[in-house]
Amino acid sequence: MKKFGKVLLIILGSLVTLIVLCFGSVYVVNRVSAGRESKRIEAYGQRVDVDNKKMTVQITGDGAETVVLLPGFLTGSPVIDFTQLTAELAKTYKVVVVEPFGYGLSDDTAKERTMENISKEIHQGLADLKIERYTLMGHSISGIYSLDYINRYPDEVTAFVGIDSSVPDQPGGEDNQGESLRLLNQSGIYRLLTKISPEVLTYPNVSQELKEQFRMISLKNLGSQSNVSESKQMKANFETAKKLSYPKTLPVLFLLASASEADTAGWLSLHEEMLKGLAKGQLEILEGEHYLHHTKSAEIAALYQGFMAAKN
Repeated sequence: MKKFGKVLLIILGSLVTLIVLCFGSVYVVNRVSAGRESKRIEAYGQRVDVDNKKMTVQITGDGAETVVLLPGFLTGSPVIDFTQLTAELAKTYKVVVVEPFGYGLSDDTAKERTMENISKEIHQGLADLKIERYTLMGHSISGIYSLDYINRYPDEVTAFVGIDSSVPDQPGGEDNQGESLRLLNQSGIYRLLTKISPEVLTYPNVSQELKEQFRMISLKNLGSQSNVSESKQMKANFETAKKLSYPKTLPVLFLLASASEADTAGWLSLHEEMLKGLAKGQLEILEGEHYLHHTKSAEIAALYQGFMAAKN
């Protein structure tokens, strides 16, 4: 009996040792890979000075009117993510993709990710580039941030377009994944998951080379100070947004994903409520998933152009 107990302890000890070695290997591989990948990431866009840090902005096209694109939560590289939509819009407009702090190739920041801070930083970046009149086109969580931005700078924003964009009263707005994100990234588990199941990352429909850049940048940013703070501030930001509304004269176009309308309780009605009382508001449901701009960029550009051309 004693011998059996001793054997059992040896087996358990061996299993624990094996698990520790496995996690240790994953951690080491992650650190080594991150170091190597940092040298392989290719620069894009231009770097503007914002709050003593560098924010990456990419400008495409030379149209008379300007569209500013803002990303969804945890989008690894907004510039790469919006590649298809940028190409479509740039046929007619000047397109500005902003990578907020903690996104893409922009610097990280320790400043809390309140809507006020995010809005002021984006505005400072645009002001530095002398961009003063524009449509805001935001995906997902940028619907909330844009609502704050529009109320701060109403004389600059000429219209808002929401790509399956968040609204203040939507369910799930209080989710907080901050520390989990940091643990997943620092431990190397997230890198391992992207190898086992590539669909963990939502890739845009771009070349394999750009997909690899997107993957490396995503892994670089996940669990950053900005990511963690944005997660922790999410509930407060949604609560603050509930006090805000669009100016009555602002043209607002919502482009919703059919998948979100089917999966999220009240998704359609909540957006319809936001349009009530506006002089010019329109809502369209497009067949597809949450990242509509990966599959419906041509349709988005056409709907936006038609919306802006139409009389009230």
